[in-house]
Amino acid sequence: MAVLAINGGRPTRNVKANPWPSWPVWDGKEEKALLEVLNSGIWSYNGPKEIEFNKLFAEYIGSNYAISASNGTVTLQLALEALGIGYGDEVILPGLTWQATAATIIDVNAVPIIVDVCPDTWCIDPKEVEKAITPKTKAIIPVHLYGSFADMDAIMDIAEKHNLFVIEDCAHKPGGEWNGKKAGSIGDIGSFSFQLSKHLTAGEGGGLTTNNPSLAEKLDALRNCGRRPESGEYSQEDKGAGFYSDDGNFIQSGNYRITEFQAAILIEGLKRLPEQNSIRDRNGLYMNSLLEDLSGVSPMRRDKRETKEAYFNFAFRYNKEDFNGLPVGKFRKALESELGIGVDSSYEPLNMCSLYVPLTKPSRYKINDKHWAAIDPSRFSLPISERIFKEESVCVHNKILLGSQADMDLIAEAIRKIYDNVIELLK
Repeated sequence: MAVLAINGGRPTRNVKANPWPSWPVWDGKEEKALLEVLNSGIWSYNGPKEIEFNKLFAEYIGSNYAISASNGTVTLQLALEALGIGYGDEVILPGLTWQATAATIIDVNAVPIIVDVCPDTWCIDPKEVEKAITPKTKAIIPVHLYGSFADMDAIMDIAEKHNLFVIEDCAHKPGGEWNGKKAGSIGDIGSFSFQLSKHLTAGEGGGLTTNNPSLAEKLDALRNCGRRPESGEYSQEDKGAGFYSDDGNFIQSGNYRITEFQAAILIEGLKRLPEQNSIRDRNGLYMNSLLEDLSGVSPMRRDKRETKEAYFNFAFRYNKEDFNGLPVGKFRKALESELGIGVDSSYEPLNMCSLYVPLTKPSRYKINDKHWAAIDPSRFSLPISERIFKEESVCVHNKILLGSQADMDLIAEAIRKIYDNVIELLK
């Protein structure tokens, strides 16, 4: 008789009787805030909720400024534009990230230089960054991935040494801290996503943070159809030299604003975020301690400089040799059946990603043959990223970390159950 749930056995967790925490989290506070916006008639365009959220988010991140935008893809693009990055420039980024990190670089006609990651954090490897720098390099985009922090000490040292900009991709990391400084307050610009699966969400939306008043002004203009901000909250010391039109008021851009409805939800979500992050961090640490005692799996390395953790997904590493050669994909499916929750791989490496295919758009990206060849992602070698994706990665949504310690014990029990009965999966 089968023991494993994937083969018809009893699952480790009966999700009908004992469901996982739900996501997104909301209650009457969001309902009240949304009705306030509805009844106000002010539904968008620099409304009071958006202004309030920007202020609260800047205070939370520890940056001087925060600017909301329509999504986390747009925020990366606007960051690149505000920094003056365009044709002929190179931007270094990790091979293991959502495709938008690279897509926004080609959208400003620059060239993504894709480098490999550290095997125990899955974040950009500073040694690979250093090797990839050329006279054309203008910026680095470190991505804080799942529950890990890029080595910001090393990245900032490299950037200072070579006079490069740093755009932190913080889509997975609102509230995470490195040496006491929150993600998004360390580099020149921080980019955030508020998409539905993220742990600060309004369904869609994005945010930008910076300590530089000139960059803040440019970001504000770029997300608002190119209109120069009129509030006077940003420094006018450079008078927009080389950025605005001759009359000093406009730059070519588009509408990348959020709505007041989104801002209202984000205000309430931000109030919950510190406590939610604390619960996730506590359960993440406990889950990692359990993984250390299990055969065939390993926790991600948590750097001692991470003073507060924030999780988009909870991730760990799988070793198929300890499971009699069982492929990681079959392990993930078996774990899904035991726990009643989706279990995924890491992102696809950018050099083989089904969603990052710039050569399918010659009408937009084929500026010339040299540029066309430069943006071909297949030219990059990413052996560690490929191994992580194909053989090692196991990822579950952060909502599981909002559960109890007993929930973490069940995850460990399910892994142990698969290990003990792996022969069922090898028949």
